[in-house]
Amino acid sequence: MSTGSPRPARPSSRGRVLVVEDETYVRDSLAEILREKGYEVVESGSVGEAMRVVAHAPVDVVLTDFRLPGADGLELVRQVQAGAWDLPVVVLTGQGTIASAVECLKNGASDYLLKPADPEALEIALERAMTGRALRREVQYLRAATGEVQPLGESPAWRRALEMIDAAALTDSVVLLRGESGTGKDLLARRLHQRSRRGSGPYIRVNGGAVPLELWESEFFGHRRGSFTGASADREGWFQLAHRGTLFLDEVGAIPSPAQPKLLRAIQDGEFHRLGEQQPTRVDVRIVAATNADLETDIKDGRFRADLYYRLNVLQIRVPPLRERGDDVELLARAFVSEVASRLGRPAPDLDAATVDRLRAYSWPGNVRELRSVIERALVLHPDRGLAALDLAPEPVDAAVSGGSNAGTPPAPDDLALRENLNRLERSLLVEAHRRAHGVRREAARLLGIDARNLAYYCRKHGLDPDTLGG
Repeated sequence: MSTGSPRPARPSSRGRVLVVEDETYVRDSLAEILREKGYEVVESGSVGEAMRVVAHAPVDVVLTDFRLPGADGLELVRQVQAGAWDLPVVVLTGQGTIASAVECLKNGASDYLLKPADPEALEIALERAMTGRALRREVQYLRAATGEVQPLGESPAWRRALEMIDAAALTDSVVLLRGESGTGKDLLARRLHQRSRRGSGPYIRVNGGAVPLELWESEFFGHRRGSFTGASADREGWFQLAHRGTLFLDEVGAIPSPAQPKLLRAIQDGEFHRLGEQQPTRVDVRIVAATNADLETDIKDGRFRADLYYRLNVLQIRVPPLRERGDDVELLARAFVSEVASRLGRPAPDLDAATVDRLRAYSWPGNVRELRSVIERALVLHPDRGLAALDLAPEPVDAAVSGGSNAGTPPAPDDLALRENLNRLERSLLVEAHRRAHGVRREAARLLGIDARNLAYYCRKHGLDPDTLGG
């Protein structure tokens, strides 16, 4: 036995692995490999013993031999899946066949590896299994926290959209939601997902305009470790994360042109190649896309592929703007007043008839998102005046100072100071939104709750060049 210097302390456990293997020397070898890589290991020699461990001790992943005395690894997979543990199982065998691999995966195994186990491949399989489990738990938590989506609205235009969403939920067809920015397309996409047969699966939302072209393939399809500089670990792309669920492609019209053929193939074939892999990855994903762009014009101008448009435009649902929703304005406003006041810990102010008339008369270029923002701004900045301070038509500071109905009457010094402060705040919000959006204008507009046209106006107002922002 060596009496040299003690080994440095190992990092904290990366997870608890149950190794199920009847041959002692193989089990000991696997356990040693895993402990060297930082895992905590529990050992078992049979399916019955393994199930007793699972039932009485916390385990993060099971690594099992396929051939075991009595019940085999496939039976262990089935018993684990029948329980309520949500426990991933990686199957390891020295006599693998395509049929046995398919049978294990069909019954719920997360991966299938051949002996002798390559330590790196083993590590990747275990990490992938535990990452998948963590993501499933996060989805379950978020679903429990948010509950079923209940979109507010009783107007005929809104009810028609909801009826089409509920009808589409009964199918797996691709859905294209079209409507202005801020109309609630994400809300409807989530309702569609929750009411579909995939409602218990993941719901992944992706903003098509927020991913730079050089990262697009890795973000959507994933990569293997070492496939490019900086790829220090395996990564699952959004298509994999949405397996057996719904992938919501928001702002689909903003997806870069060079990436569109790859997206089309993935949607058509249900498979793709991760960066660094030769074999294709197959997924079962329902696609819901949304856009506020004029895709027909984009096709004519060469910015959007016609074949991708036809693949996405299977079931098209128009989401009405707020100005077409009549009494829904008051209904939504009352809900937002109650929500914001509750969050601020204040009593909800009254929404009187005069304020309702102002809200209904406004055109709402930013739609429901703008309505929420206007109400929150009034309640936060003017707690004493409440909804009497609703700002429905902001105007440039220079016009407010030099012109308008009060032209010729110099504003009071306090008014000037307030306007200057608001002007600085407005400018800083524009800069921050572009920074967070990495210079992508559509995403910056979304973060601010306005459309692209209003974003351009505010940038001109403050002398900002969007092309130089977000770096």
